[in-house]
Amino acid sequence: MELIDQHTKDIMEGCKVRARAAGLRFEDESLEYVVTNRDLLELSPKLMIPTLYDYWVHDVEVLKGKGKYELYPSNPYETVINTRPAISYYNDNNPDWLNVMIFYHVLAHIDFFQNNIFFRHTWDYDFTGEALSDKRVIAKLRSEHGRWVDYVIEFSRSIDNLVGYYQELENLFPVATTRHTLRLDYYFDIFLQDIKKVKTNEYIKEIERYNQCRAEIGELCEDIFFAEVDRRYPEFKALLAKHKSTRTTRPNDLLQHILAHSQFVNKEENKWMKTIIEIVRKTSLFFQPQIRTKIMNEGWASYWHETLFLQDDRIRGHEVEFARVNAGVTAMPRVGLNPYALGMRLFYDIEEAADKGKLHWDFQRLNDAHARDTFDTHAGNGRDYVFYVRENLSDFNFIHQFVTQDFVNRHRLFVAGRRLNESKMVWEYYVKSRDAEAYRDMLRQSLYHPPTIVIDHDKGKQNNALYLVHTFEEKPLLKDFIPNTLLGIEYLWGGSVMLETHELAPTGPRSDRPRSGTSGVDTPEKPELRWQRVVYSMENRQIKRQLME
Repeated sequence: MELIDQHTKDIMEGCKVRARAAGLRFEDESLEYVVTNRDLLELSPKLMIPTLYDYWVHDVEVLKGKGKYELYPSNPYETVINTRPAISYYNDNNPDWLNVMIFYHVLAHIDFFQNNIFFRHTWDYDFTGEALSDKRVIAKLRSEHGRWVDYVIEFSRSIDNLVGYYQELENLFPVATTRHTLRLDYYFDIFLQDIKKVKTNEYIKEIERYNQCRAEIGELCEDIFFAEVDRRYPEFKALLAKHKSTRTTRPNDLLQHILAHSQFVNKEENKWMKTIIEIVRKTSLFFQPQIRTKIMNEGWASYWHETLFLQDDRIRGHEVEFARVNAGVTAMPRVGLNPYALGMRLFYDIEEAADKGKLHWDFQRLNDAHARDTFDTHAGNGRDYVFYVRENLSDFNFIHQFVTQDFVNRHRLFVAGRRLNESKMVWEYYVKSRDAEAYRDMLRQSLYHPPTIVIDHDKGKQNNALYLVHTFEEKPLLKDFIPNTLLGIEYLWGGSVMLETHELAPTGPRSDRPRSGTSGVDTPEKPELRWQRVVYSMENRQIKRQLME
């Protein structure tokens, strides 16, 4: 692995000038390395950060990747990581014209990393430098504590998907932490509802009073509004100050709760474990936004590599090669999901819709197909609007807002179903639905969505245990992972652990009454799903499962 040569660096700097002229924003410094395919195989399990701490799972992934590469040799074009400065890796056999395309793709990724608000907590430090320091710390701890270090890493990583990512973002945004906004939130959300328990009509009157004050005076109204609040409720200021102090120290997630309250890891001889837990948690938080913006991020990069490359005079004579490579990256599959293709088409559609004024309510309420096709107010703000989308949304909002029926129809998208052809004994794929809601549902199912686990302190005191409650969303936890995960939590907590969740209730035999399947073959009627609450308890490394009434 080595830095790109000066000739290739000049190409990158030329791409930076053109990208900035088009509106992309990113820091001046960047590092570009040339690597072989096999280098990329070894970097991939570590998420392309060589300084990340060593862990046995990384080695397993390397071996798995090498096995796949022997069977299916591939030529990855690039990868880029969100560090300060941004670091990117390129295959060592890329021609200049291909590097131009790839550099535009990478610069769009960097623009996304450095401007999308879901990456806000990654902007103020260099993760590679911290990762190198963490790697050295863990290596030192391994020399002192041996295999116990890997046990702590294993147990911490089993719950590192439960980190309080959104709470971390909330604490970072200045607007969300100013005195005024916090004061308003506390007054309307907690003080009036939970402490004073005012009647609904009184609560609505207070909202109307604030809105009227805001309309008449503007931003200065808040002090006037709260002067009346302080006169009516003299205790409000003291309660607000108490809320501020507890709010800043309240743990956001399970790992933080263990760090703060576990008697085991807070013992003097075990405090080295806290360092490892903090490293695992910090690493997970760093990568959370990349998992949650995959479609947007790849779509944004594909949108810009195509837009800028086609305007670049350095592609002359290579149009056919570009078309072949670009089609391989951005082709929309008939079955399955290509985030590059879907995201790019969504950004193009959003730009066109904003240019024609189709994002306005006047268009949304039209039912006539011809009127919708010909609607155009010549608003002309499409490029500005795609930058706004890039800055403020994640994959969930992106899909929910912009995968419309018009988009599905335009690109002839559908949800594919699968059925067994019993005469040929093969699986057949068929068009199950062309409805936008069904297509959005399919996309939402593919998104990263870790379970929500909250700590119930009252039940914990009753059972003398760490009591965890899974907020059920009709997606059961994977039962095979529950025992080992609870075993790890028990070890870190230093006491018994209980987990309350939902599982499918046993069902009786299926009805004998047949129903006609899509394939024309009669199949037994499916029973209705019924959920039941269960509690798993882990004590002294023994798992128990109990039904709740």
